[in-house]
Amino acid sequence: MNGIFAARKGILATALMTSIALVTSVTLAGAAGSPAPNSNGCTGGQLGITKRPFGATPDGTAVDVYRLTNSHCMRVKIITYGGIVQSLKIPDRDGRLRNVVLGFDNLQDYVVNNSPYFGAIIGRYANRIADGQFTLDGVTYELPKNNGPNTLHGGPMGFHTKVWRARVVGGQDSVGLKLRYTSPDGEEGFPGRLETAVKYLLTEDNTLRIRYRATTDEPTVVNLTNHSYFNLSGEGSGAIYDHVLELNADAYTPVDPTLIPTGEIAPVAGTPFDFRSPTSIGARIRSNHPQIAVGRGYDHNYVLNQPPSGLGHAASVFDPHSGRVLEILTTEPGVQFYSGNFLDGTLIGTSGRFYRQSDGFALETQHYPDSPNQPSFPSTVLRPGEEYDTTTVFRFSVRG
Repeated sequence: MNGIFAARKGILATALMTSIALVTSVTLAGAAGSPAPNSNGCTGGQLGITKRPFGATPDGTAVDVYRLTNSHCMRVKIITYGGIVQSLKIPDRDGRLRNVVLGFDNLQDYVVNNSPYFGAIIGRYANRIADGQFTLDGVTYELPKNNGPNTLHGGPMGFHTKVWRARVVGGQDSVGLKLRYTSPDGEEGFPGRLETAVKYLLTEDNTLRIRYRATTDEPTVVNLTNHSYFNLSGEGSGAIYDHVLELNADAYTPVDPTLIPTGEIAPVAGTPFDFRSPTSIGARIRSNHPQIAVGRGYDHNYVLNQPPSGLGHAASVFDPHSGRVLEILTTEPGVQFYSGNFLDGTLIGTSGRFYRQSDGFALETQHYPDSPNQPSFPSTVLRPGEEYDTTTVFRFSVRG
């Protein structure tokens, strides 16, 4: 077995030494070889990555799509525009592959319809900042308002609209993509030049690991996440109300009518927000609770029961129809649970079907919304000489 693993490692090292500008396909042979697809279309035995053109932005910048695969039939497509997870295919309990994230099959739709933020890297500041401003070290910074009176997800030209530089990375039992973007001082109103790196790593245990890192040359605020919408029954298959959700959180942050936290840390006990025990998403989504009414469903930050350091369990989701299970671990203190309330039937996804309300859910690991204006919340300030470094893990499995 050691010889086999050494051979795999050697193949990976050779592949990764090739200049990314020249690579169109890198395939890393697994120990089992490359068996033929089974009756459900699932092919195992390969750890690899391919690169293909995905069009160009309106200013002519080329965009590529990278397809990451492992030997257990998990397949992830990431585009360099927005660092978007465009497709994520995993087998169900019967081995049938299905894409389980919402998105588009072409670049133009991502450029024109970018407000759902399907699968994108969000920055510089994920979630909302009240009144489009914050004060840091006595200086008030004005941001563009793109969500009523507030700034949402870094502004209209946030990280979800940028073309990221890409480099293939990996190890003996993983393959991945490292994306980089330099945000200049003053971009979308935020201070400091922010050097950002996001690494997607697909492992052999059907895990997609995302590590976010950033440094700055001036004091600033930063809060990064990924905005994938999941439907474990399959993209375009309908509502996610039957998905069973468990959230490792005793409290959440209630919001005002513009979805800005009030500052209260409220217990979930006795409310529709209590998912400490596995509960279907649709069980209480029509409740007359005032916070459900404000969000038109769930669109709230949960205060996670996190360990003092390292990765902690944030959430798990089970789809009884397919048997697929998603577990999320993170180093972040919060997670935004969004039940797809504003999908309104106007967008057509990769399956050729319209997306309607609650056809997908998002679990966005994060610091709390509006933290720059709420000193009682965990700080999102980053200063020169410090490094922003956070990790989130999406682990997939099946249950009978």
